[in-house]
Parts: sequence; structure tokens; C-alpha cells
Amino acid sequence: QLQASGGGLVEPGGSLKLSCATSGFTLDSYAVGWFRQVPDEARKVVSSVISNGATYYTNSVKGRFTISRDLAQNTVYLQMNSLKPEDTAVYYCAAGRYIGSSSWDLGSLYDYWGQGTLVTVSS
Repeated sequence: QLQASGGGLVEPGGSLKLSCATSGFTLDSYAVGWFRQVPDEARKVVSSVISNGATYYTNSVKGRFTISRDLAQNTVYLQMNSLKPEDTAVYYCAAGRYIGSSSWDLGSLYDYWGQGTLVTVSS
């Protein structure tokens, strides 16, 4: 199971930290990714941390977002800084076992999904 939290309303330039609490598997065996979706658009990958701890980001968030994980707490975080209005979306976390450096951005490989948390960036 995965449970995302931490969304909210923030002004442009502000920060938010999302959390994805996981259970039923270990983070050193599964990749956990963050995805986001806006109405009438497909869900898109934002970032992922794969089982060996390597991290990946989509270009639009590089340098602004940081993904991390706490193995003891079975939790993955997404620190989002310098937020822009275009970051507004419902954010989801998802987990998959057979995901590596060449497949981290393939949503179809993530088997388990949490509920979304809404991030709104607006003044």
C-alpha cells in the first residue's frame, strides 16, 4: 500500500514536501516514483528513486525537486522548491519492482498506486 500526503496551496516560489508512506514491501527492492496529473491530460512522471537508491527527474523539475527515501520509515519524500503555477496537479506515488535506470519513467511498470494529493501553486 502507498499513501501520499503533504499537498496544499502554495504561492509561486514557495515549497512543499510530499510524503509517500509505504507498506507491504521494502524500498530497497522496489522503485517508488512520483507522478502528476492535471485534468484532461495523461499522468506524467515527475521523479523516481529505484531500488539501489539512484534518483531520476523529468527535465522540468530538475534543480527544483528532490526525491529521497527513508528505509527505516518506509517512506519516500518529494521536496518541491521554487514552485511554479505549472506544477499545479494531483500528485501520485507508485511502486514497482522491476524498474531500473532505463525504465524509471514508464508508468506502466509501476504496479501499486497510492491516492493522489493535490498541489496548487497560485497567488
